[in-house]
Amino acid sequence: MLLKWLKRAGYLLLALFVLLNVMVASHAYYLTHFFANVPPPPRMEEMSGVAKTKSILLGMPLPKSKVVDSFQVPHRTVSITTDDGIVLESWIAPSSFSVSKGTILMFHGHGGSKSGIIREATAFHAMGWQVVLTDFRAHGNSGGEACTIGANESLDVKAVYDYARRELKEKNLVIWGISLGAATTLHAMANYPVRPERLMLEMPFASLHDAVKGKIRMMQLPAEPLSTLLTFWGGIQHGFWAFGFQPAQDASAVSCPVLLQWGFNDKRVTENETNTLFAQLGTNKRTMMKYYQSGHESLLKKEPQKWQAVMQEFLR
Repeated sequence: MLLKWLKRAGYLLLALFVLLNVMVASHAYYLTHFFANVPPPPRMEEMSGVAKTKSILLGMPLPKSKVVDSFQVPHRTVSITTDDGIVLESWIAPSSFSVSKGTILMFHGHGGSKSGIIREATAFHAMGWQVVLTDFRAHGNSGGEACTIGANESLDVKAVYDYARRELKEKNLVIWGISLGAATTLHAMANYPVRPERLMLEMPFASLHDAVKGKIRMMQLPAEPLSTLLTFWGGIQHGFWAFGFQPAQDASAVSCPVLLQWGFNDKRVTENETNTLFAQLGTNKRTMMKYYQSGHESLLKKEPQKWQAVMQEFLR
């Protein structure tokens, strides 16, 4: 009798394990894909019972981020093709100074687009820099539907960097990235000959697993085992070992001056992650700046005077 009940319990646990992994694998798929012709998801209270249950259990398709060209600085649109054939869309705004200080390549966060970093681009342009804003693959007006949270997006950074060196003939290149844009830049520098003269990072995550933990925290759900399962299945679906994607380790490849920024109210990227990444940077020419009023958001929007002063000092 005991053996019979143990078998039943074992089968039940196995079934629950399989069901949990099917659910998580489905969520991982929808969290790493953005679709051009999908409407924005309705709020939970607006869903039918069936739609709400399906969303909770399996996730739901998300629309690709939209680009709204409210950039008041004169600019042109260019297409840049990555080594794996993805066509990216970029805006290039030449410096208005008689002698440009150089070019800043700018990369947005997960689920965003170049529209979301217009505020920072405008500020850099006013300081005398040419700016290049790019939509990552599966974002904005760039091609693709799959987002690997930085693994393949590092090819996007490389493509824009190569374009700036080759087509713009730029000798003084600076890279600025926020969240995904910052973490992806570190991965690109560790894996490809991407060597900017200076680097500005805002709120990069230390590892892909940490990034997933941060998202789970924002959803007010227990971090484990969900973050481990999501990280595992997300990597499997895109053909790479997701636990090996660690921008904090990639930071050791950086040899140029670096500015790393983070906000004390950041619920997605922890202070420990930020300190760990800062310690791993492969240069002594590094500066850490923490913002007491800011979270995982535009530091310029939240604390404009401090951000402006810090950037002016770092770029002078």
